[in-house]
Amino acid sequence: MKRIGLLGCGAIGTQIALAIDSGKIPGILTHVYDASKETAIELVSKLNSKPEIVENSHLLSSHSINIVVEAASQDAVKDVGLSVLQNKRDLMIMSVGALLDESIYDILSDACEHFKKTIYLPSGAIAGLDGIKSVKDELESVSLTTTKHPRSLKGAKFFETSQIDLNAISDSTTIFEGTAKEAVSLFPANINVAALLSLSGIGSEKTIVKIIADPNTDKNTHHIEAAGKFGKMNFTIENFPDSNNPKTSRLAILSAIETLRKYCSDDIQIGT
Repeated sequence: MKRIGLLGCGAIGTQIALAIDSGKIPGILTHVYDASKETAIELVSKLNSKPEIVENSHLLSSHSINIVVEAASQDAVKDVGLSVLQNKRDLMIMSVGALLDESIYDILSDACEHFKKTIYLPSGAIAGLDGIKSVKDELESVSLTTTKHPRSLKGAKFFETSQIDLNAISDSTTIFEGTAKEAVSLFPANINVAALLSLSGIGSEKTIVKIIADPNTDKNTHHIEAAGKFGKMNFTIENFPDSNNPKTSRLAILSAIETLRKYCSDDIQIGT
């Protein structure tokens, strides 16, 4: 069985750990780390099979594991990603926005090739990435419109300089329009779907993103439009927010669990 290290023991990391512990993912969670040791201890207390809590994030990949699963932050990817690959471990990244920093992307991509390891990016809270990847060379335009309840957007870097008061929004309101690169920088915990879409398609400078705050919705909705020589694609995904973390869609967690299950399994693989 594959041996797994977990970086980040919050809402997403906890659901991944529980899926491993239940046998849904046919692997073994052997080591975990969180910047808050109390959070790591709380996670371990919920598991029947108790992983070891390491003292710093770099120690995860120093142990005999097959893959490190990042469920922490973009900063965690930038800090630990290279050392994981250098230790010849595979890496699964949830905070995909980190890869829109071209220097980080190039360093990790080169490391994958040099150390013969793989980075896995779950499709997260959207669908249709297999189609986008297939027509990548024929794409001419890609746009993403994301609609969330204002509470799901609270705490984003965007509001440090914006005059928008989320608490005062009473109707559907567009709060951001720009490139995916800008969106991921300003909403690092809210819009990883824009990073995934960019990496699958025409890049973060050409992928256009609109973010709408709607106090009357109970879903996280993502509408994707893509056009080019191949034709047109339109996807609309309506996700319920995770009950433990409204910034994250339930689909994003299920996508992570399925990606890791496939990694740990020897069976038929479906999709591009």
